[in-house]
Amino acid sequence: MKPGITTVFTVLVLATGCASAKDFNAAPPNAPDQHPAFAGQTRAPVLDQGVALNRKVIAKGLNSPWGMDQLPDGRYLVTERPGNLVIVGIDGAVSRPVSGMPAVAYGGQGGLLDVVVRDDFDATRRVWWSYAEPRAGGRNATAVATGTLSADDTAMENVAVIFRQQPAWNSSAHFGSRLVFDRDGMLFVTTGERSLAAPRQLAQDISTDLGKVIRIAPDGGAAPGNPAMPGGRPEIWSYGHRNLQSAALGPNGRLWTVEHGPRGGDELNHPEAGRNYGWPVITYGINYNGQPIGEGLTQQNGMEQPVYYWDPVIAPSGMAFYDGDVFPDWRGSVLIGGLAGQALVRLTLDGDRVTGEARYLQGMARIRDVDVARDGTVMVLSDGAGGAMIQLTP
Repeated sequence: MKPGITTVFTVLVLATGCASAKDFNAAPPNAPDQHPAFAGQTRAPVLDQGVALNRKVIAKGLNSPWGMDQLPDGRYLVTERPGNLVIVGIDGAVSRPVSGMPAVAYGGQGGLLDVVVRDDFDATRRVWWSYAEPRAGGRNATAVATGTLSADDTAMENVAVIFRQQPAWNSSAHFGSRLVFDRDGMLFVTTGERSLAAPRQLAQDISTDLGKVIRIAPDGGAAPGNPAMPGGRPEIWSYGHRNLQSAALGPNGRLWTVEHGPRGGDELNHPEAGRNYGWPVITYGINYNGQPIGEGLTQQNGMEQPVYYWDPVIAPSGMAFYDGDVFPDWRGSVLIGGLAGQALVRLTLDGDRVTGEARYLQGMARIRDVDVARDGTVMVLSDGAGGAMIQLTP
């Protein structure tokens, strides 16, 4: 473990409180006529009623932070949606924006999104990031680029775009997108289906990259071992997704994701090669106007059921599996940021089934990203123009 991050602002203590812990399972569903496919698929037993967390603000005044990843020396790379990549120091100081980053389509849900490094960063200085890329004719789409951070940490050099979602669309919503390296060194990229009625259907079209989990090589191109699907793009790992903004590798090396549903129907999945996850044919949600989506189906042959779903939604963003020592009771748990839920959500698992759910920091802020630091503490990013990086301890 690397040394912990020194805090520079006021320490605040926030308790979940017994009453608020009960509230999230008491809220009525948006789709009361829909029913889970198996026991425990939604509304798992509530955990940790009344548990308190210490909250320490590491850095504040971040401009709509979206993603973060820790460098080997303990500092953090943090993306700001307007297009800035900054470095948050161990002392909480925020650097000037790194130069050399590509232009982004900022607006709506678009902008500079996720960022990742690998364990060999000290030797390679390589960084990968995703963003909403401006395209011709007012269109845009998710893209992934890589570059090397200069020795003085001020500039991104040798920048190359290694993935461009096809087709582009004139939409400011549902870009995805999280980046996760697998144990073979290949890069998972999660995308969205761009939200509008027409591109939404393309989540089922494997000749497009909309509403997919993508798996590429770190320098670009389809990763070896991807499923062979006739007529499908070779970079596709799984399809039938809505808007995936949470992704992480589990302890066994499998990819897990959480995607946004509409009104209801946020889904926890572990996407498997070549599988169809159903959107927009099946969903545990309804349209924002209260009408069914499609035929209102929640199950169909050939389409996968979510491991777990939420109705009402948490609006997921950011995800990590806890494997540290600071929260020993949390080992193996999934930690997920909640935007609409304004909470840090923790799920306990038994294999592929959720056994319990807890929510912390309820009402504090929209939680945009979650990370387990090298010292075992939990780091979260709060969303918005006055965003903050916050360290959590028991």
